[in-house]
Amino acid sequence: MASSSLLRVVFLLLSLSDSATRILGLEFGINYGQIANDLPSPSRVATLLGSLNVSRVKLYDADPNVLQAFSNSNIDFIIGIGNDNLQNMTILANAQDWIQQHLQPYIGQTQISCIVVGNEVLNSSTNQWMPYLVPAMKTVYSALSNLGLNKQVTVTTAHSLNILATSYPPSAGAFWPNLAQYLQPLLNFQAQINTPFLINAYPYFAYKGSPSEVSLNYVLFQPNEGMTDPVNNLHYDNMLYAQIDAVYSAIKAMGHTDITVRISETGWPSKGDDDEAGATLENAHIYNENLLQRIEQKQGTPAKPSVPIDIYVFALFNENLKPGPTSERNYGLYYPDGTPVYSLGLQGYLPELYSATGTRVRQIRFLA
Repeated sequence: MASSSLLRVVFLLLSLSDSATRILGLEFGINYGQIANDLPSPSRVATLLGSLNVSRVKLYDADPNVLQAFSNSNIDFIIGIGNDNLQNMTILANAQDWIQQHLQPYIGQTQISCIVVGNEVLNSSTNQWMPYLVPAMKTVYSALSNLGLNKQVTVTTAHSLNILATSYPPSAGAFWPNLAQYLQPLLNFQAQINTPFLINAYPYFAYKGSPSEVSLNYVLFQPNEGMTDPVNNLHYDNMLYAQIDAVYSAIKAMGHTDITVRISETGWPSKGDDDEAGATLENAHIYNENLLQRIEQKQGTPAKPSVPIDIYVFALFNENLKPGPTSERNYGLYYPDGTPVYSLGLQGYLPELYSATGTRVRQIRFLA
């Protein structure tokens, strides 16, 4: 009887392991935001992500506690320089000081491959930072070169999809004309140093804005009729791929076919306000599960079928201090205690948490 029970347990574990392994072998990144006051310590997050076999993490800063906690791990980091620091970064001495303070002390132990200089600068409500974006990128790159790090660490920036004036059909994708003065030198520079064009793309926003006109199945990667681009007859069965190809078209219209587009953020909120159509647990589950399946299949877009989609999922945790509507605080795959918001086949482990008195509070092991 004991032997039979043991066999059943082993079979169950193997079944769960097979489900998890399908996801654990994926090459995807995740955004680790920290606008919250209830997140686990970076050292516990390092254990969690290690158990999930996540290979890439994107930060919005260069938090020394995080970079130290992930030393000697196999996780590759993108770190960030904030928009409010762009003007300062146009001075070479300042950029070099920043690198020596925020990158060099950790790069020997923690894998850091990219600095994102500014986030959605060209979508800001004011243009105060726009003139500094490209000069800051160039100066940070020069500082890396001076320190002998430019072969190890690259430089780029991340954009909102709102930089597109036209996104439909994808073949007609075009940037806003008033942004050309910034985008043209930016694209020229990125082509020169061979770095990807990062875009934050959220089909959720399109559905939220026009739920009666946008097909929910189309934005969730569910079976649907899709759309065919009338110019090149390419067929799209989901909005994210159409958005990516629209960006490729916009870049091509500015004279470049030598730049790769990567998705620095995409996700779906599990909760929203009454007027936030589609922000539900079920839809978030469907979106991210189907997205991970596409990544597993190493799919390319219709216009770039041989280039597998490269994506950083947003986000690791729900962040309770983010401003804005309820949805902004509910993009996480995990609650701050390490339990999954919904099941994605991600097998993880959050180590024991001790109180100040040394009492064990929580140890969580799960198959999300």
